[in-house]
Amino acid sequence: MAKKLLLTGFEPFLDFSINPTMKIAEELDGTTIRDYTIASHILSVDFHKAGNQLLQLIEVEKPDAIISLGLAGGRYKVTPERIAINVNDGPIDNQGHEPDNEVIWNDGADGLFSTLPISNMVKQLKEQGLPADISNTAGTYLCNHVMYQALHYTKKNNLTFPAGFIHIPASHELAIEHGKIPSWNHDDLKRAVTICIGTLSDEVN
Repeated sequence: MAKKLLLTGFEPFLDFSINPTMKIAEELDGTTIRDYTIASHILSVDFHKAGNQLLQLIEVEKPDAIISLGLAGGRYKVTPERIAINVNDGPIDNQGHEPDNEVIWNDGADGLFSTLPISNMVKQLKEQGLPADISNTAGTYLCNHVMYQALHYTKKNNLTFPAGFIHIPASHELAIEHGKIPSWNHDDLKRAVTICIGTLSDEVN
């Protein structure tokens, strides 16, 4: 019986009218990659909603793993994130909220490490011809917020399944709109995410 992966993307935000994570998540919803069947959901770019949305999805879906995807417009590699930090800090979200050094959880650790097999993800991506590297900062925007929420929840509830966050570059469609950011074609972005999901089934993390 297949395990369940909760896969999340984000809606468009700031001056990005397209978010490739949304399209990838929607296209992979219901598919099975090695040991995992994917349940995809799109999160709001809203500091007051996104974390609660994710926690509710964990309760409903009862996943065996969590991967959240985010757009890093300007990065040119796929970058699994190593750590999330316990802070929200601007820029403005889609509802007009601009946090200033806010704590996410008062009882939370300063930082929480990804429990995804991030080294193997990078290794597999490079072996299959896709530029990748581990990132040591998820920023302080919604991507970091969602990653921290997932890891805080799993730690607080003594859950041992893998959870974490992967940033992807802009799509060509988005780069055409912006003009001066590096980009990948959609098929390669989707293939990269598929490769990362596949590593969840490897014995060596």
